[in-house]
Amino acid sequence: MKEFWEKRYANETFAYGIEPNVFFEKILEENQLKGSILLPGEGEGRNAVFAATKGLNVTCFDMSSQGKQKALKLAKQNNVTINYLVGEFSELHFEENSFDAIALIYAHFPADLKTAYHKKLTSYLKKGGLLILEGFSKNQLKINKENQQSFGPKNIDMLYSVESIKNDFKDLEIQVLNQELIDLDEGIHHIGKGDVIHFIGKKH
Repeated sequence: MKEFWEKRYANETFAYGIEPNVFFEKILEENQLKGSILLPGEGEGRNAVFAATKGLNVTCFDMSSQGKQKALKLAKQNNVTINYLVGEFSELHFEENSFDAIALIYAHFPADLKTAYHKKLTSYLKKGGLLILEGFSKNQLKINKENQQSFGPKNIDMLYSVESIKNDFKDLEIQVLNQELIDLDEGIHHIGKGDVIHFIGKKH
C-alpha cells in the first residue's frame, strides 16, 4: 500500500487538489475550531494546510514521504507551519486527551485494524473535542461500477457504514451522522459520484 501512495503522490500535480475537502472546510468554519488538530492519512496536505491557515496547531501523518514533501511545499506557499510525520498508525504514538479535534477525511484503515484505530483516536481527543469524518460508504463499490470509477478501497470491510460508525465511536456523542450521494470535484482522482458517510462526534 505504501508503494501505491508513493507512486500516486510522486507526480507534480496534486492528486486530490490543493483546496480543502468541502465538508471539512464547512465544519471548521461553522465551529470556529481552536487549538490542536490531528489529521491521519493526510496525503499531500490540503486539509492540514487549510486548518493551519485558520490558526489551528496541526499535526498530521501519512505513510508516504512523497505526500509529506508536497504538503510541506503547500504549507510554505501558504505561509503556515504543519507538523507532518511519516509512518504507519501503529508506529506513531500520541498523548491521550491531547487534541481538540481529529479529522478523518477519506482515511480508510485496514479492515482488521479499523475498529482498534478508531478507538485509539477517540482516546487522543480532549473532553469536548470533535471527531470529523468523511469517507466512502460500503455502497461506493456499487456506485463505482455504475459510473465506471475506482474511488476508495476495493475491500468492502475498509469502507464505512452508519452502523460501523456507531459501533466504533460509541464513546462519542453523535452531532452529525448520515449517508449521502455527493458530487466530488477534488483534484484528478476524485471527480465523480461519491457515496459517503458524514460524521461528527463529540467527546463527553
